[in-house]
Amino acid sequence: MSFGAWIELLASGLITGGIYALVALGLNLQYGLMRILNIAHGEFLMVGAYLTWMVQTSFGLSPLLMVPVSFVLLMALGMAIHWLCFRRLSATSPNLDIFEARGLMVAFGLMFLVQNAVNWIWGGDLRGYEFMTEPVRLGGAQFAGNKLLVFVLAVAFALAMMALLRTTLYGKGVRALMQSPVGAQLVGINTRVLHPVMFGIGLGLSGLAGCLLSMAYTISPSMGEPYTVTALIVITLGGFGSMGGALAGGLLLGLIEAVGMHYTNPSLKALLSYVVFIGVLLLRPEGLFTRKTRKA
Repeated sequence: MSFGAWIELLASGLITGGIYALVALGLNLQYGLMRILNIAHGEFLMVGAYLTWMVQTSFGLSPLLMVPVSFVLLMALGMAIHWLCFRRLSATSPNLDIFEARGLMVAFGLMFLVQNAVNWIWGGDLRGYEFMTEPVRLGGAQFAGNKLLVFVLAVAFALAMMALLRTTLYGKGVRALMQSPVGAQLVGINTRVLHPVMFGIGLGLSGLAGCLLSMAYTISPSMGEPYTVTALIVITLGGFGSMGGALAGGLLLGLIEAVGMHYTNPSLKALLSYVVFIGVLLLRPEGLFTRKTRKA
């Protein structure tokens, strides 16, 4: 295998991993902050993809225009869902364990609701459009222009989200709540404002990932669920609540899948992911990129 072919193989893994990281960041934000395991997360990625496809094919507008629009629309939808569903659950659940269980059931309902709504509105056929399909040569390797753009934008937005959490007042409040919910509320952090905003940002990142995916791949109403499962694997690799771990875990999983499929069979992609998932859970359940906590 030539050096150029190796570069292309690794680059394809990183491109896929960039999308994985972006989806996982949103899910990690929701679970790490609010203990909402949003199984419907990938379905909103699908919504972002379909909205971008519809705007491009119906109005001929560049899908790049939908990058901020899909984020804002899905963020607003996420805030509405939190207000309608999870805020009520939080107020009526006697403890965190019951809230997590009820939230999981609501998320399952949302998953089937969104899937069937998209299937009813746009049908079940594969959809797609052409955008920046011209090949780009870098050194001795050749890449599709749209996939390179998807990778650059996915990593850029992931890094921007991490910077937001590290440098802004809202971000510091989120980190404080992840580390100690009771202590953060005692010092005056308002969860009634922070929770819906961060849940909305989580769905916004998912919609953004769907917008980027539609630029390079075909889309369908069944595309969301596998990305939810992959996001859970990425979060396990990086560590629950770790934003940097989600980015590193996404890129690592993309590389593992690309190299593994090259030496085995593309149909074994899911098997490779689950082997990594189970191995990390058994050997390092706190994640590959988090420090081990010592027992007293």
